[in-house]
Amino acid sequence: MPPAAATDTLDAVPDAAGRPSGSRSRQWSRRLPWRTALAAAGGFALLSAFPGWSLTGLAVLGPAALALAVHGQRARSGAWLGLVLGLAFFVPLLSWSGTYVGAFPWLALAVSQALFLAALGAATAAVSRLRLWPLWTAALWVLDEALRGRLPLGGFPWGRLGFSQTDGPFLSLAAYGGVPLVGFAVALTGALLAAAVLALVRARRSASPGGPSPRAASPKAAAALVAGALAVPLAGAAAWLPLPGSSLTDGGPAVTVAVVQGDVPEAGLEFNARRRAVLDNHVQQTLDLAARVAAGDEAQPDLVVWPENSSDIDPYTNDDAARAISRAAGAIGAPILVGAVVEGPGEYLSNTGIVWDPESGPGDTYVKRHPVPLAEYVPARAFFRFFSDKVDLVRRDFTHGTEVGVLDMGGARVGDVICFEVVYDSLVADTVDAGAELLVVQTNNATFGYTDESAQQVAAAQVRAVEFGRSVALASTSGISAVIAPDGSLVRSSGLFTSAVFVEEIARRDGATLAQRLGAGPEWALSAVAAGAVLAVAVPALRARRSRR
Repeated sequence: MPPAAATDTLDAVPDAAGRPSGSRSRQWSRRLPWRTALAAAGGFALLSAFPGWSLTGLAVLGPAALALAVHGQRARSGAWLGLVLGLAFFVPLLSWSGTYVGAFPWLALAVSQALFLAALGAATAAVSRLRLWPLWTAALWVLDEALRGRLPLGGFPWGRLGFSQTDGPFLSLAAYGGVPLVGFAVALTGALLAAAVLALVRARRSASPGGPSPRAASPKAAAALVAGALAVPLAGAAAWLPLPGSSLTDGGPAVTVAVVQGDVPEAGLEFNARRRAVLDNHVQQTLDLAARVAAGDEAQPDLVVWPENSSDIDPYTNDDAARAISRAAGAIGAPILVGAVVEGPGEYLSNTGIVWDPESGPGDTYVKRHPVPLAEYVPARAFFRFFSDKVDLVRRDFTHGTEVGVLDMGGARVGDVICFEVVYDSLVADTVDAGAELLVVQTNNATFGYTDESAQQVAAAQVRAVEFGRSVALASTSGISAVIAPDGSLVRSSGLFTSAVFVEEIARRDGATLAQRLGAGPEWALSAVAAGAVLAVAVPALRARRSRR
């Protein structure tokens, strides 16, 4: 990968004598404002691809804007421009995180995520002088998101490029390489479009009197790059052909699933201040469903899904709560997957999904494996209290579960993930690997009010449906609950802060997509490509620096 000439930038404008015009400081002052504005525009374009606007096709403009802004720049300039794009994207995207706890936690989270894009900007600037730089640029997005999804404290892979693609040609690629491949395709398309713009600018300048030599830049080169950019989504469109259709019942024996959204007394951090009211809401919705089943207005469900926090009263220790759940299960005549807060082990709490049988009561359980730091547990509490006393709202820490969430209920093997776990690749993948025939997401969005957080979570579940060729039943306390087909389409969905019950036949699927077979392989391979490109720049630079000493 030999480096291209440093004049492959939008700023290399010569004067009449063919020399670069102006001093370095004047060039810096001239270049930085428009590059900064371009990076900010790229962040807002990327934001518009996510729920709230859901203009999924605009996602490519985020990587395109960053690639244009940092092209030919030093790494430190790239870091600044990446930070600008990251702030323009993450500050509004994650605004739901400060809905009831104030601006500081929200902005701290947004800045921490934007710093990863600052590193991405620096690396993108570094590789922009290499041949085939659009390819290395796209791979860097995968590497950056891989790191962001793991660091620190287990990472926070929210807002990945792939989760913006809830429809359109890129979504199909999830079945072949998971979320990393979708993100790579989006970034590659954007980088190729950026390269086409640069080629057109260089061709125009080479054609002007006294301009630089044409070299390889020409309108034909720009046209080839545009064709390459169009080929990526076209390949995604073609990839849909062998994938499952939008029917929930195609692919295997079906089970009838009921999703219950009972709603909560109020939004916000005190959503469960009246814990019995929340439990009673879900019990009553289930009793009402049982009455409709008895009247022949609804199909008899084989299993029922309640959301996370549907019983924040521990039914193992509270006989009244246990009787209420048993009453609902007995009336509907099917096991209920209850989302409960359970005492123990020891001083801890457990965020638990409990299979509650109408005859035998509580059975198999799944304990959430990835509690949310600073929300469900507080590491280094004294340190974080220095920044915000809101950490003390978490009075007791939740423990980490250790078992994969595959539960046998109603004649089906159900793969359970809880709330934010849906955005972690490994937590969903090992559930399917363990034999899940359909996926369930139990979640509680009441703490985020009337924001886009719920819709962003549904979008992630839509991508998971395609990735693993499984239908997804998403149950929320207060919305948005949904039933999602294997092609990612929404079959049923609810509103926010309302009661809802869905009853649908869902096929039990045991086939494996290529993405499931490959696992984390595509992410590791693309990350290795990105790291290799950075080393191809860094190693010669270090050698040159040592030789000058």
